[in-house]
Amino acid sequence: MQNLTVNRYLREHIRTVLDWPAPGVEFRDITPLLQDAKVFRVLIDAFVQRYMEPGRRPSVVAGLDARGFILGSVVAYELGVGFVPIRKKGKLPFTTVEETYELEYGSATVELHTDAVKPGDRVLLIDDLIATGGTMMAGKKLLEKLGAEVIEGAAIVDLPELGGSAKLRASGLALFTLVDFEGR
Repeated sequence: MQNLTVNRYLREHIRTVLDWPAPGVEFRDITPLLQDAKVFRVLIDAFVQRYMEPGRRPSVVAGLDARGFILGSVVAYELGVGFVPIRKKGKLPFTTVEETYELEYGSATVELHTDAVKPGDRVLLIDDLIATGGTMMAGKKLLEKLGAEVIEGAAIVDLPELGGSAKLRASGLALFTLVDFEGR
């Protein structure tokens, strides 16, 4: 499939839930992408084909809690590289580094095991969606604290109106997304 065709195909399988989790919000639900075996294969193949290229090939994939685990682990497996989870604070059992970031209301903290990556590792950082960019930015900072190079941030969906992708690109992070949703 051509990229435009893949984009359109995946977009057709993303469910929009109105007024969730709050009135006025249009929630982009990716679970239909995961429920259908053929759609899930197209989704994973779109990422794998991109990162099979020698210049884009990571040495490890890092997935953001929690839907980034689903995508990242399968992409890592298909690429033949390791996978590391970036988890919400308090979920990892070993020595960790942490990064706190701002949410619309309050803040959150994510953690990474101190031995998850090595200096010089080329890391693909993956999540399901980019909204305000806070989670992905925190993940990038964690990986860089340990000396890894984040070669690209990847997500299924970008919500550019929320400013996250612009903020991430301004920080120097290259981004790859499959579907953009702007406005209604």
